[in-house]
Amino acid sequence: MKHLSINVNGLVQGVGFRYSTFQVAEELGVKGTVRNENDGSVSIEAEADEKILYIFLNRIKSSPSPFGKVNKMDYTFSDDLQHYTKFTVIG
Repeated sequence: MKHLSINVNGLVQGVGFRYSTFQVAEELGVKGTVRNENDGSVSIEAEADEKILYIFLNRIKSSPSPFGKVNKMDYTFSDDLQHYTKFTVIG
């Protein structure tokens, strides 16, 4: 298990990006959170097997929302697990 922190910039608020991210997480069995930030970005905290997290990351890069567009994405992997029990849309 690994922890993945992602910050996504682009057309990611008001286009169903968080809900679409939730759907991808549910499909892959990823646990964590997704939330809008005040600067217009979206932050994602995710935990799963590292191989699954790379699949998740690639799905997020191409925008899980058909109306969204990812211009920039920063991410870091760590061993600092939060032990999420489900994936939650915050806000």
